[in-house]
Amino acid sequence: MFEIVNKETLGPNVTRYEIKAQRVAKSRLCGQFVIVRGLEHSERIPLTIADVNTETGTITLIVQTVGKSTLEMTTLQKGGYFADVAGPLGQPSHIAKYGTVAVIGGGLGTAVVYPQAVALRQAGNRIVSIIGARTKELVILEQLLGSVSDQLIVITDDGSSGKKGLVTDALRELTQSDNKVDAVYCAGPVIMMKAVAELTRPMNIPTIVSLNPVMVDGTGMCGGCRVTIDGKRKFACVDGPEFDGHKVDFNELMDRLKTYKGHEGKKYEEHKCKLLQGNK
Repeated sequence: MFEIVNKETLGPNVTRYEIKAQRVAKSRLCGQFVIVRGLEHSERIPLTIADVNTETGTITLIVQTVGKSTLEMTTLQKGGYFADVAGPLGQPSHIAKYGTVAVIGGGLGTAVVYPQAVALRQAGNRIVSIIGARTKELVILEQLLGSVSDQLIVITDDGSSGKKGLVTDALRELTQSDNKVDAVYCAGPVIMMKAVAELTRPMNIPTIVSLNPVMVDGTGMCGGCRVTIDGKRKFACVDGPEFDGHKVDFNELMDRLKTYKGHEGKKYEEHKCKLLQGNK
């Protein structure tokens, strides 16, 4: 059992949990993740370790409520417990001194790129962070990411916060400025990561993306998280989750992510109705 020492709502359907997990906090490296179960009967969910505190032995997880198990997780409160937290899993981020690095987070992907920004800055890079979201309400970690960035750009689809447009608009403008972009780290919706990789490809800017395929065991045994990288089969849980964005078969990844979307949505609505009935 893993105690929840803090819980905070960051935005619509987005919650931050700080959880006691001393061994994970002690051994975690930037880019790694954990697989959790909120309740004993819940599905296993992979989550990026957004932050750690080795003094208190806690890790920070940011969760978007999109299915039955994440909806169940919202019932857990401060002082309660996660049933399981397994990790750290996956390969750590490749951190090097490039020069100027554009760190791009779309939606919940901001929680993924925040620890990358911290590590890249510690390595001596100049950090330009771009946060993208549909609306102002969905922008998360703005102040936190800004505190470790030399420049922060917020961009929303509707212009309700920062500039109106897409993250690729901000990145294109950045590459056309006097400041050369030497590398890009990106996480968020697959279509967004694909667009970023296609933008940087002709400019030969190294682009690292964090992939989010369906994942079950986190050890490479189930094969659920397989992805195609440079024509070769890889498993995001043990070979990733970060890969060269110019080598990822994004179309295949998008097709595979659709497999359980209908089932997930149905279970979410069924459980949501039960919770509402239980609160009457």
